[in-house]
Amino acid sequence: MTDRLEYLRSEVARHARAYFEHDTPEIPDADYDALVRELRALEADVPGGKLSETVGAPPSTTFDPVVHAEPLLSLDNVFDAAELATWAERTLRVVELSPDECEFSVEPKIDGLALSILYEEGRLRRAATRGDGRVGEDVTDNVRTIASIPTAVPTRSRLEIRGEVFMEKAAFEALNEAQRARDLKVFANPRNAAAGSLRQKDPSVSASRPLDFLAYHVVDLDETEHVVSQSAALELLREWGFRVAAEARRVRGVSAAVEASDWLLAHRHDLLYEIDGAVIKVDDLALRSRLGSTSRAPRGAIARKFPPEERMTRLLAIEVSIGRTGRATPYAVLEPVVVAGSTVAMATLHNEDQVRAKDVRPGDQVIVRKAGDVIPEVVGPVLRSGAPRSDPWEFPSTCPECSSPLERSEGESDTYCRNPRCPAQLLEGIVHFASRSALDIEGLGEVRVAQLLEVGLVKDVADLFVLRESDLASLDGFAELSARNLIEAIAGAKSAPLSRFLVGLGIRHVGPVAARALATRFGTYEALRNAALDELEATDGVGPIIAQSVYEYCRDPEAEVRYDALRRAGVALAEPRETGSGPRTLEGRAVVVTGSLEGWSRDEAEAAIIERGGTSPGSVSKKTFCVVVGDAPGASKVTRARALQIPLVPGRAFRELLESGVVTEVLGEDS
Repeated sequence: MTDRLEYLRSEVARHARAYFEHDTPEIPDADYDALVRELRALEADVPGGKLSETVGAPPSTTFDPVVHAEPLLSLDNVFDAAELATWAERTLRVVELSPDECEFSVEPKIDGLALSILYEEGRLRRAATRGDGRVGEDVTDNVRTIASIPTAVPTRSRLEIRGEVFMEKAAFEALNEAQRARDLKVFANPRNAAAGSLRQKDPSVSASRPLDFLAYHVVDLDETEHVVSQSAALELLREWGFRVAAEARRVRGVSAAVEASDWLLAHRHDLLYEIDGAVIKVDDLALRSRLGSTSRAPRGAIARKFPPEERMTRLLAIEVSIGRTGRATPYAVLEPVVVAGSTVAMATLHNEDQVRAKDVRPGDQVIVRKAGDVIPEVVGPVLRSGAPRSDPWEFPSTCPECSSPLERSEGESDTYCRNPRCPAQLLEGIVHFASRSALDIEGLGEVRVAQLLEVGLVKDVADLFVLRESDLASLDGFAELSARNLIEAIAGAKSAPLSRFLVGLGIRHVGPVAARALATRFGTYEALRNAALDELEATDGVGPIIAQSVYEYCRDPEAEVRYDALRRAGVALAEPRETGSGPRTLEGRAVVVTGSLEGWSRDEAEAAIIERGGTSPGSVSKKTFCVVVGDAPGASKVTRARALQIPLVPGRAFRELLESGVVTEVLGEDS
């Protein structure tokens, strides 16, 4: 145990220096937290063992040292609602107060760089980083360049204002784009970017970066302001011109505190800045003072850490999957690890260039990221000096499914299998054809499609429409009723609108918007296949790239065979003409959707807009009527909409927008 104890002490100290001193963490926060928890558990079992109570890390020698007027303590952590409730009950028992009677301040735990700002006689005198909690680094000149930090406050009291230096997500993305354009360092995340930008010897560098400051604590050194609660302190900070978290809430009772922290967890991707948890504080400052603190953390406040969106695990292998268009996508096979609340065993590596740029190799320890519903991805390797590694991974030259050559066109980042009979492409293509976004054939999922392909009943989407109940009778899993239901579902799809068929056929670059535009313009597949290229290009919402793709598809010999087979099977391949009876609430209006909407797929949301006479382009412009903002929205779209003063409609108001055509609810600047 002694060896493990010393190893953990060394690792925790090393990673603390990397994070707090050098702003270059080697491992995700969750893995660092796990090391600290294990260290403390071992130290607690050692008789007379010295507990590791260090906060942060010693200040570097790059800046002058600053002794904080009061130590900047850290916070103890809980990791779920049950632990939060237990903390409240245990803590308040000391002062004989029921957790249901206590008022709490619940605030987002922003992922930034802790800062303490000293004001004397109403003027900003000094600003310092956390350092080790007692001694920080003097970054006053750099802090004066941050526009959201007042240089003066309307009080003569001697104060330390504490908060976090951070970058908004959109500002971070814009900074990285500018860095790439100048072939400069790209930052890993907003916290690293903010920390690295603040801790510059040249203040002009800090001034050039989009730094912001969120205030959350007032240390009244003269004790003349008579602030009695955390919520009152936040209000005072707002009055003095500091930015304060708009999501902060004062609530009564631990159940309400749990609910408020649950809300932050559910909406973490809606916020303008990155958060990794919620901070729950006893609101009454006198009561919090009575509760006291340990040498590293106050007893009257706790951090509820959210499920980590980044974790470290081992990369076992790199494989390649083939999609319905033939695109070959490398993916990582991982030692299973829990990320963002779910177990991840595979993660995307995007394409050949990304594998090369990240230089991840089988056997490496890697960082895996999963933000909400986003597909897990490998961020990069965790390298230790001198540690052996396997040879760089090479992209295969042949398709892993059909052994056909893989091709990569000049100027493209993706690699393709060009064999249209590739089993993987057939499977994915038919699954897509039957999916909700296309023909929506109930009962025809991936398992069923694979079964039909395996026994040779289906070799193309057109074969679906000549299936009979008797064909399915001998297949595993099919009873008389399930066979009849599937055949009826397929028969019902024969009359589906042409626009859905165009989506289902998987024509390159053709999504729901373009499919609807083409189907509305030409009416039938027969007219579409006979259209000249310039006629296709003249269709509203269809540019030269889409037009060329449709033109080539319609003249492909396999597409001709497929069309003849569909026509013989009695498939309509026509778009119903508008009757004018439906509500055209969005006639002529462009509505952009960003992020995921509860109860809607992206294709369904766009189709709903189009059905009401609107359009749903993929980008924001001056012609955009409004932008509907769901979970995990694209920061660039939100930023551009704000710049153009285009209304941002919250996802919860989408149905009302469809029904009325009127924007009745708009997200504010702090949303």
